[in-house]
Amino acid sequence: MPMELLPLVPPGGLKNSQAPWDSFDSRDYFEHNYRSLREDDRRILTAVRDHFGAHLGHNGGELRGLDVGAGTNLYPSLAMLPWCSRITLFERAAGNVAWLREEVGRYGENWDEFWQVLTELPAYQGVADPRLRLAQAADVVQGDLFTELPQRVADLGTMFFVAESLSTEAEEFVSAVDIFAKALRPGAPFAVALMENSEGYEVGELVFPAYKIVTNDVVDCLRGHAADDLRVTRIEDGPKLRNGYTGMLLALGRLRP
Repeated sequence: MPMELLPLVPPGGLKNSQAPWDSFDSRDYFEHNYRSLREDDRRILTAVRDHFGAHLGHNGGELRGLDVGAGTNLYPSLAMLPWCSRITLFERAAGNVAWLREEVGRYGENWDEFWQVLTELPAYQGVADPRLRLAQAADVVQGDLFTELPQRVADLGTMFFVAESLSTEAEEFVSAVDIFAKALRPGAPFAVALMENSEGYEVGELVFPAYKIVTNDVVDCLRGHAADDLRVTRIEDGPKLRNGYTGMLLALGRLRP
């Protein structure tokens, strides 16, 4: 029989405030997750692209976007680019903040294949120079999601692999989703991506916490905030990034008007 994998985080759990965020190895996380475009990320990016396009059309360019817990992932911000004059990349970990501030100035060539997926929708074809556009629009802000994220500031928003990946506590997962929703303005389209049944994850030599969630958990958290067209899709394509999760979940919706 195959050996059973033990949880990465001890049974006693780990609250968000106890995790070693300022020792987060940004380069290691980027190389492992975003050096090239994976098929599961392609599916997520395509769905988010079409979702934003369906609700925002070709209009815009002056909206305010928000990516909560940006980490070393630029594709949520790229997905908002055609409609935004400002995009706040909100992040807690000091190393990720430094990485973002350097990367948004002129992002690396690896993001070109992500952008190519986006340009399959005409709205993105109107962005002549996405590197310059992102450099002009991006505002990297360091802060604590639980205490420093302002309310009702964004016209569209994303939160990718954050709410379930910051604590082993159910209350903190629910609170993170709630705070994200409250940062959006009424009617704002949003996209939330999550790891299903995550047991925690290693970055470099350190272990970070996670809370196990499934589709119903996501629906329950967002139901009170979202309009009736909320949908949650399970995504499982190709080899997994790591052990200790069963797939990815993508929630697409609009904040209730």
